[in-house]
Amino acid sequence: MKSLFLLAAEIEKLLQDLNWRYCFIGGIANQRWGRPRTTIDVDITLLTGFGGEETFIDELLSNYPARISDPRSFALRHRVLLLQAPGGIGIDISLGGIPFEEKMVDRASRFEYLPGISLLTCTAEDLIVLKAFADRGQDWLDVEGVILRQKGHLDWDYIFSQLNPLTELKEDPNIVTHLQKLRQELSY
Repeated sequence: MKSLFLLAAEIEKLLQDLNWRYCFIGGIANQRWGRPRTTIDVDITLLTGFGGEETFIDELLSNYPARISDPRSFALRHRVLLLQAPGGIGIDISLGGIPFEEKMVDRASRFEYLPGISLLTCTAEDLIVLKAFADRGQDWLDVEGVILRQKGHLDWDYIFSQLNPLTELKEDPNIVTHLQKLRQELSY
């Protein structure tokens, strides 16, 4: 895990030098808010907005090699840039632009993972929104871990106010139902 945090700090320095808005999400944020588990990549939301993403993509590609062929087209189409650091650690950079992502980056705060290495991560609530919206098995286990570890400290009104519109766009209300059920099961 140490090499992952060192890589994240290196990437963060680059993003800060470029004066770009970002926060760490995924496994790194889960280490802070949920059940710590091994993670094999660095996940970041980078606010790029809509239009002009090429500037961000090209700068990042000049610093880190891509994991796939034609990464620029893939990133523009899927809004995620898939990079790789030396040593094979994956770097997934989501190109953010919707209001939720802007709010998430604005709400992000620092956490010290190792002495001298603090990273800007999303809040526990925003991590729950991201993980629930992804709606995959490991993501639901992570949501459960965050709920248990942050019990009594979560802003559920905020979580549902952000998740509801996203699930409406995805046309999957079962995500909200699943989260409500999980919240009830894990409450005491």
